[in-house]
Amino acid sequence: MNGSEKVAIVTGAGSGIGRAAAVALLAAGYGVALAGRRAAALDETIAGAGEAGARALAVPTDVADPASVNALFDRTVERFGRLDVLFNNAGQNAPGIPLEELDVAQWRSVVDVNLSGVFYCTQAAFRVMKDQSPRGGPIINNGSISAHAPRPNSSPYTATKHAITGLTKSTALDGRKYDIACGQIDIGNAETEMAARMADGVPQANGKVEVEPLMDVDNVARAVVHMASLSLDANVLFMTVMATKMPFVGRG
Repeated sequence: MNGSEKVAIVTGAGSGIGRAAAVALLAAGYGVALAGRRAAALDETIAGAGEAGARALAVPTDVADPASVNALFDRTVERFGRLDVLFNNAGQNAPGIPLEELDVAQWRSVVDVNLSGVFYCTQAAFRVMKDQSPRGGPIINNGSISAHAPRPNSSPYTATKHAITGLTKSTALDGRKYDIACGQIDIGNAETEMAARMADGVPQANGKVEVEPLMDVDNVARAVVHMASLSLDANVLFMTVMATKMPFVGRG
């Protein structure tokens, strides 16, 4: 890697928002470590980046496992020598069933990935970023519109995304002394495999099922690159990127 290139880790890089962000960062000249559970999906992301994929490193990772997270950061530093950006994007949801019907395993699975996984990656990033020269860098958390307003039957996802807001603020505060900036991107209805159901209609708070507008996921990728590219005397603490006509303002 050229010593002038910056280095990013993107979790959940095998599909959707993570794939789009990883490809955009590679196109912007970053060296990128792609983390995700499925090695084949990571390889597909790298292939989609074209020649820029030569600056990519695929690291199959389970963010819910601290040992797996530590191995991701070790391999990134071994390959690239440093870490400039972390995009905490990996996430999952539970089935959209009534709160009282969720079992403990479903709850814990979402918490382990969406909240604990973000903490494990953030902690590992701190350990790298504070000791490198030049030190610091931005950490970007995928918060989601659900960090502000829930959808019906989404208690595990909504609870973890609200918790990410608190973790973002704590990370931004605790990172100051190391020149680590932390911000949160709240995404609404980006057109990905996970959000494709919006086009067929999803439950609303009033009990109806309605089609919701979607936006091109590249809008999110460009926003992530922007947040990553700021000098460390500036930080986007919170950014909302959403389909213009989605029912967020006025939801409920």
